[in-house]
This record gives sequence, C-alpha cells and structure tokens, in this order.
Amino acid sequence: MYSYFLFLLILIPFMALSAYASAKVHSTFSKYDRVPNSSRMTGYDTAVRLMKNRGVNDIAVGRVRGMLSDHYDPSKRIVNLSESTYGSASVAAVAVAAHEVGHVMQKKKGYIPYKIRNVLVPIANIGSRLALPLILIGILLDILYLSTDFEVGRILMYVGIGLYSTSVLFMLVTLPVEFNASRRAKKMLLEDGILQKEEAVGVRKVLSAAAMTYVASMLISLIYFLRVLIIVLANTRRRN
Repeated sequence: MYSYFLFLLILIPFMALSAYASAKVHSTFSKYDRVPNSSRMTGYDTAVRLMKNRGVNDIAVGRVRGMLSDHYDPSKRIVNLSESTYGSASVAAVAVAAHEVGHVMQKKKGYIPYKIRNVLVPIANIGSRLALPLILIGILLDILYLSTDFEVGRILMYVGIGLYSTSVLFMLVTLPVEFNASRRAKKMLLEDGILQKEEAVGVRKVLSAAAMTYVASMLISLIYFLRVLIIVLANTRRRN
C-alpha cells in the first residue's frame, strides 16, 4: 500500500505536466490562429506548395474532423489536415501543416529515427493493449503456483514487460522525430516565403507547445513502465 501511494506521489506531477501541456498547445494554437499570415495561404495551400517545391507529387492533402487531429499517413500517402488547419490562413495553421509536411520529407529523405518509429508502430500498438493484462495475469498465475515449478506466469510477465518496453521505446523515438519535423517546418516556411522572419516566433511557440505534449506522454509511459518492472522483479524475488 505504501509503495502505491509513493507511486501516486511521483506520478501526480507528471500528470499535472501532461494536463498543462495539453492546455498550453490549445491556448497557443488558438492565440496564433487569430493571427493571419502575411502570404494569406491556408493550411491546405501551404502543404501543397511545400511538397510541390520539393518534388513530392504523389502525396494527397485531405481533410479530417476535429481540432489538431492533423497527421501524415504514409500507408495511404496522404497528409490529413484537421478542420482547424485545412482552410485557415493563420500563422498557427501553416505551422501545423508544415509540420506534417516535415514528416513527408523525413520519409522522402530516409530520416533514420522516422524509419525506426514506423517499424515500431505495429508492435507498440499491440504492446499498449496487451502488455498490462499479460503482466497482471502472469503475476496472478505466479502467485497461484508459487509452490510449484509452473513457469507460465513468469513467462507471461516477461512477455508483458517486453511489450511494455517496446511502447516506451516508441515514445522515446517519437521525440526526435517530432522535433526534427518542427525544425524542417520552420525552415521550409521561410525558404518558400510563406512566412516572414518575424512570424517565425509564432511558429516556434505553436510547435514547441505541441512537442511538450509528447515529452509529457513519454515521461508518464516511463513512470508506469518502471512501476510495473519493479512489481514484476519483486514478485520474482519472492518466488525465488
């Protein structure tokens, strides 16, 4: 019980950071969504121009519902822009659109962390769904057969830890991918004259706020992983 309360005390600051990061990205986007960019180009216009100027002609630009639900889907070869980005000619909108094109360029240029993240996507998705149930079942089986040589429980625990660690690794690899996409976005917007240098401050603030959410998610994932790892190791030590 004491260890659980200690875990909560450690977790609370990181949860607060996550909540702050989420609020910050929405407030920062809303602020610069009210600032029109000097070229009067929309998010859609921006994505199309940036890709065309860099020889990318086989990626479509689509529209999806929601706010800040923008994403690049390499399997379908489409950059999906949210309703808050697609038709808006604000500094915030072109910043987000350019960030997604940054991911397109990472794939085109063979950016190594991007390749690693794409490889980890299916494993990380499975891990996020199955890791904790497998660990809990493993612990229960190990306790049930504590006085026997039955190894299924221990094996399930280790498989669960392996899946969990893959999810954490995915979050760690995501950080450099997102930061690099933001750097590419700012550079492209200035190179193509979509924004002026003084407008780059708004781009930096919007994309930095978004990056903070990834940092918070990574820290929370790491804390949960360490918590589960400690439980499994303690259970294994008691069995031995």
